[in-house]
This record gives sequence, C-alpha cells and structure tokens, in this order.
Amino acid sequence: MSAVPPRRQPRLEMAGIAKRFGATVALDAVDLRVGRGEVLALVGENGAGKSTLMKVLSGAVRPDGGRIAIDGAPFQPADPLAAREAGVAMIYQESNVVPDLTVEANLILGVERHRLGFITRAAHRSRIRAVLARLGRPELPLDARAAALSPGDRQLLEIARALLTDARVLVMDEPTSSLGLAEIARLFEIIEGLRREGVAVVYISHFLEEVQRVTDRYVVLRDGRVVGEGPTADTTVADLVELMIGRRLPEMFPVTQRTPGAPVLSLDGVGVGGRVNRVDLTLRRGEILGFAGLVGAGRTELLRAVYGLDPIVSGRVTVAGYSGRKRLPADRLAQGIGLLSENRQAEGLALGLSVGHNMLLSHLTPFARWGWLRTGQMRRAVERWMAELGIRAAGADQAIRELSGGNQQKVAFARLLHHDVDVLLLDEPTRGIDVASKAQIYDWIGRLAGRGKAIVLVSDHVPELLGVCDRIAVMHRGRLGPSRPAADWTEHDILTAATSGEAAA
Repeated sequence: MSAVPPRRQPRLEMAGIAKRFGATVALDAVDLRVGRGEVLALVGENGAGKSTLMKVLSGAVRPDGGRIAIDGAPFQPADPLAAREAGVAMIYQESNVVPDLTVEANLILGVERHRLGFITRAAHRSRIRAVLARLGRPELPLDARAAALSPGDRQLLEIARALLTDARVLVMDEPTSSLGLAEIARLFEIIEGLRREGVAVVYISHFLEEVQRVTDRYVVLRDGRVVGEGPTADTTVADLVELMIGRRLPEMFPVTQRTPGAPVLSLDGVGVGGRVNRVDLTLRRGEILGFAGLVGAGRTELLRAVYGLDPIVSGRVTVAGYSGRKRLPADRLAQGIGLLSENRQAEGLALGLSVGHNMLLSHLTPFARWGWLRTGQMRRAVERWMAELGIRAAGADQAIRELSGGNQQKVAFARLLHHDVDVLLLDEPTRGIDVASKAQIYDWIGRLAGRGKAIVLVSDHVPELLGVCDRIAVMHRGRLGPSRPAADWTEHDILTAATSGEAAA
C-alpha cells in the first residue's frame, strides 16, 4: 500500500477542529487529511477524541472552531442527514441496522425514491443489486429480516447503505470487533475495492495489527491532540502504542504463578436449545479457561445458559457443589457467578442510568444501614473503581451513554469486581478497548486468578487466549472440544480446530 502523494488535493480535509464540553477540552486544533482511495488509521486511547472528531465530521456535533472541506469545497454539516447527502457515511461499532426490517428496507431507509407518493421498488432493487454485487454478495436475500443475518452480513448491510448514498468518505469505527476470521478477511477485500474506487476511508481500530495490514497512513490522537502521523509501513505496533499512551507499554500478558484449587464450576452434558450440545467441563479455583471458536460456534450461548439468561434443556450445572433448580441470573449471582456480556449496549448496561448506578445498583448491600443507603460511601466506591480501572468519565453521575465504548466496557467489568464473585464468565472483555486498557484488564484477570477466582474467557483474538489462559478449549458448531494447557496450543492449531472441529494431535 502506498501513501497518497502529498501534493494531491485531499478528498477530506479537517483543519484546526476544536471542541470543548464545559471545562473538558475534547479536541484541540486537530488536523486530519485523507486522499482519494486512501485508508487512514485514526488511533488513540478510549477518550482520546476520536469519536468526537468523527461526530463533528458526521454533523452530530457542532465544532467550536476549525474548518472542513470535501474535494476542496467547504463542508459545514448541519446534521447527520446533511453529512450523508454530502457523501459522508458512518459505520459505527454498535450496529445501526433495524433488526425487524428487511435487508431492502434497511438499505433504502431515509433515501427512498418515490413517484406520485409510491416507492419505486424496481428502481431501488436495481441499485441495491448493483451495490451488493460490488461488495461480492449479490445473492443476499432482500426479503430476509436483518435480525436473521450474521454479524458480518449486518455490517455489510451498513457498507452497502453507505455506497447507495454515493459516499465519498467512509468512516469505520471498530469494524472487526464483532466479526469472525472469514468475515474479517472479506471486509478487508471490500476495503481494497473501496480504495480502488477512490473512496476515502477513515479506519478506527484498537487492533493495531489490523491497522498495519489494511491502512496507508495513521494519525494518533492523545487527549484531544494529534501527537503523531505518518505512513503505516514505516512504524511498528510498539511505536503506535507509545504515541497513544505517551510511554512504552509494559509486558502485554503479565506472567503470574498460580496453582489451581478445588473445582468450583462443573458442566455435565449441558445442552442449550439445539445450539450447544452435551458440554462437559470442570473449572477450578485460580485458573483461567479460554474458549476459542468462530462467531456462532455456541460460546456465548453456553455462557448465557450457565448464567441463567437462557434455558438449559439437558444436563446439569454444579456451582461449588450445589446443583439445584435455582438457575436465574439473581440465583447465579448469589452463588458467586458473574457474567460480562459481549453485548454491552443491549444487555450489559443500563444506558439511561449513570456510571455509578451501573456499577453498584445490582449489589447495594455493602452500602445499606438501617434501611438507608450511605450515598457518600457509594460515591467513594465508584471513584475508587474509576481510578483503578482508568475509566474516563466526568464523575459517578455522568450518564453512561455519554462514555466511549471502551469506558463503558470497563464500567461493566468494574461491576463484576464490585460483586466480588468467585466465577467470572468474561465474553469478549477487551472488545472496543485500547491497548493500554487491554493490558490493564489482562493484569486484573491474572490477579483475580491469583486470588483464587475462576475465570472463563471467550475471545476471538487468539493471541489473547494464548497469552492469558491456563487452558484452552475450542468450540465448533455447538460442541466443546477437550481443553489442553495453553502452552500445548499454537495459533494454527486453534484456527484449525475452530474451522474444522478437528484438534491437531
């Protein structure tokens, strides 16, 4: 990949962009340029200003200063619709498709063509088929409900919607966070096609290996300022991390010595609604067990069922020697099991509540006295967790929906720490989190295991599993293979087992 020649007029130019929220400076004279057919990586820690900058570009936030131009013409979007009409398309980390609408309805939503008050379906379908062919999926059924699509196809739907509006600038925010390996490969092929067509792509990701693979240049934001930029080919992951956090990152996967103790969670022939078949496993205190597998293999369904969110249709779950009928999430919490959901927006957080309420409301006993809550003690507890996990927020009372995705994830993790559960079911705990915060989460996981906590870690990032876990098992089409020490696995072995169901000898 080659960087765009510096003298060519950029497709997108943002100069001196400034934005302040009260006393907080979110953006401080930020410059960003992307050429035609160029893929620019925009990287930085959670809260560095990436989302605010892109909200300015999309018309969702009005800047306090600076200017924007597209193909040399001044651009001042009054709202997201105006930005979309000008050729700016956003694909957010959290899917924006409407699950109950069809593929076709999602694609034309807001840009319907009509004649005499009637939508011209034939014209729409012709354009839609042409765009899906460009994306390599002409066979995608237009009458299928979006809810029935895979995560990769839902994301493809958003890209297709952008192309239907003749997007000149496409922003992708953590585009691979919910995708499997095959879907990621297809996404990169799509990006290559967009490059050839002259679309300017802004690629936001915390997976720096992906950044090096797919982008031409990078811009690093830290505390609302540009602290580095240049050709991606001329830098290393370590260099990017140092620019992002202002220092060299210590060992990503800290090594801790621990000895597994007594069994605390046992699954005996557990089946979940045709999606998970006869799973047997034993989890001991003080160990980290990793689950690898493709998207849809059944890992999330298994964790949800163990926690009581979905019914178990066969088999038995034993928690610390107890296996009775109490299987609701409240029962599991009382038994010492906690779940960090992979879907923080839909079920992991109460977006209408504050940071403090999301951390503490499910476990208020430590703050209750004679029927009253000690609110000062609650606030101090929230502030302590915010400091320990590096959560960037204005305070305990800030609405959690205002936080970046990574900081929301850390609030959800803090809730588990507040509960002090014995078994932690962690489903993609580092999704959408910057590299420094990932190292911090890995350190916490190791420390918790060192204290005798038992941890199940589901992750699509194989190096994460190899670096953090004591044992790893691979799930394939609802069946969990035998676990082996992490040292006995290679990345190739795990991928082979995930795709074929056959473990290497």
